[in-house]
Amino acid sequence: MTTSDNAPESGPQAENVPHNYSESSIKVLEGLEAVRKRPGMYIGDTTSRGLHHLVYEISDNSIDEHMAGRCSHIQVKLYSDGSVSIADDGSGIPVGPYSHSNPQLNGKPTVEIVMTVLHAGGKFDHDSYKVSGGLHGVGASVVNALSEWVEVEIARDGKLYAISFERGIVSEKLHVIGERHKTGTKVQFKPDPDMFPDTEYKYDILQARLRELAYLNPGLTITIEDERDGKSESFCYPEGIAAFIKNINEGKNLIHEEPVYFRVEDEALNLVVEVAMQYNDSYNENILTFCNNINTIEGGTHLSGFKTAMTRSLNTYARNNNLVKGDSVPTGDDLREGMVAIVSVKVQEPQFEGQTKTKLGNAEVESFVNSSVGQKLASWLEEHPADGKKICQKGVMAAQAREAA
Repeated sequence: MTTSDNAPESGPQAENVPHNYSESSIKVLEGLEAVRKRPGMYIGDTTSRGLHHLVYEISDNSIDEHMAGRCSHIQVKLYSDGSVSIADDGSGIPVGPYSHSNPQLNGKPTVEIVMTVLHAGGKFDHDSYKVSGGLHGVGASVVNALSEWVEVEIARDGKLYAISFERGIVSEKLHVIGERHKTGTKVQFKPDPDMFPDTEYKYDILQARLRELAYLNPGLTITIEDERDGKSESFCYPEGIAAFIKNINEGKNLIHEEPVYFRVEDEALNLVVEVAMQYNDSYNENILTFCNNINTIEGGTHLSGFKTAMTRSLNTYARNNNLVKGDSVPTGDDLREGMVAIVSVKVQEPQFEGQTKTKLGNAEVESFVNSSVGQKLASWLEEHPADGKKICQKGVMAAQAREAA
C-alpha cells in the first residue's frame, strides 16, 4: 500500500455546514465482542453479499461526510492481493486523544476507538451528522474485526497519519507519516478467509451500487478502479435521480420527455424527500424507494405517502380538466401504468421493519411525503398542461380497459 500517491485529497467544501466533527463527536455504545463469533448479526451473512457489505460499511461513512457537506469525491480500488480501499476527501477521522470514563478507552487515539469499538462513531451524534446512511450502521469496527488486516490513513490538521490492525487488534499504533494540507480518510482492508468462504470482490456488484449512490447524491463523484484487470469508471450525476430515471427509461417510448422532479426539505422535522417520475407507454409500474441511500425494497411509509398523493393529485387534475368520463374513476394502479418513479427520503432516525429490515416504518414520513408530493405534483401539472393531460389520459384508458375486461 502506498502512503502518498493514493492519499485522499479534499474537494470543495459546502457553505454553512456543521464543522464540529471532532473527538467529542464520537459516542461509544458498546464493545466489539462476538463479531467474529456471530458475523451474521452484524453484516447479515458471510456469503458474497456480506463480503461486499464490508465495502458499503466504509463507503457509507464517506457518503455521510458528503451529506454533511464535507466530501465531494470517493475512490474505491480493488487490488490484486484481494484487498480493497475506500478513500474520500472528507474531514478525516479524528485522531486526537479520546475522553471517556472507561480507563481502557480514555486517552486512546479517537481513530483507534472508531476502528475497535462497536457503535463508536459520529453517526450517533446529531451535531456531526444530521442524517446517516447504512442499514446495519456498525461501520468500520466490524470491517476491522472481519478483516485479515486493515490500514487506515488520515489527512487532517496538516499531517498525514497511519494506523494498522490485524483481525481487529492494533498492529501498528497511530503515527505521523508526512505532511498533508488537504483532508480525507483512506481505509484499505483484506477480508479474512477464516470468516468468508469466498473473498473475491466482484467488480460488477460494486459498480452497480456505487453508480446508484452517485445518482442518489448529486454532485458527488465516485470512482471505481480494478487493479486486477485495469478497469475503471467514474460516476457523477448533477441531475441526481432525474438522471437515474432517464437511465432506466432509455430506449423506451416516453409519454413526456422530461422527468417530473422536485425536492422538499423540512428543517424542523429533519426530513427531505426527493421525487423523480416519468411515464413510458408500457403497462408496468417501476417504483424504486430509498431511505438514507438504502434501497427499501419492501417499501414503507414513504412509498404509501407517495402513492396516496399521486393518485389524489392526478385524479383531481383529470376531473378539473374533464378527462374522466362518467363513473370511470382511475384507481392508483390505473394511474401508475407505465410510470417509472424514484422516491428518496433522508430521515434522521429511520425505523426499519420487515423480513430484511428494508421497509421504512416512520409514521411522520408518510404525512410529510403525502403533503409534499401532493403540493409539488399539483403545481407541476398546472405548469405542464399538455404532459399532465397525456399522463391522466393514460390512466383513464387503463381504467376503461380494466372495466371492459
